[in-house]
Amino acid sequence: MLKKNKNNEAMLVQRWTLTPAATLGSAVRAKGILLELRARLPLAVRKSLTLVGIDLLLTLPEDEEEDFRSVSSLVGKALVDIESLPVIPREIEDILTITTGERRRWLEDGRLPSAGTRTVKLRGRARQITFHVFDPRVVEDLLDRGIVEDWREEDAAAAIENRRRAALKAKLTRTLKSGAKAKKRSSADNDAAETDLSGWEEFDRDGLLR
Repeated sequence: MLKKNKNNEAMLVQRWTLTPAATLGSAVRAKGILLELRARLPLAVRKSLTLVGIDLLLTLPEDEEEDFRSVSSLVGKALVDIESLPVIPREIEDILTITTGERRRWLEDGRLPSAGTRTVKLRGRARQITFHVFDPRVVEDLLDRGIVEDWREEDAAAAIENRRRAALKAKLTRTLKSGAKAKKRSSADNDAAETDLSGWEEFDRDGLLR
């Protein structure tokens, strides 16, 4: 397709529309797909691929037709299995509308199954980061079932139970400490009484109490 840009230059344009199965209804996921596709292209033409809504647009000048065809072919091949592209943390948080804390907690307790890990190097930095990724079909199933609200209710109930147990434990601890103090006072009183009565037997033996 030929179009003209704002400088009235003729441009070659190719458009691909991302499917709901690919984006899972998430603009963050759509942007992630764009970045993934750009990473597979030659550096010089990466920014020629852009995202408008859910449409991917490849735009190059008319005199770069050979590059245009080559890049168009690469994008087309990459899109064949794009629906199976693993979901990264920021994407799953947007898709399921969950917080980072919820994602980490549910990943740790097994409710949110990991599809493995991915390691990337931060741009402009030497260090790398490793994070869990998720199967898009599993994420889609969780979204369709609306399971997140059930998990939140379970977490709320668990938090109430944990607070109840903590309160009972604190009460028991206070009771045991109070009992120990009372026993200690009683023991001290008995010792004092025995001390106060010492010598009475001698008084009785000598007839001083008669």
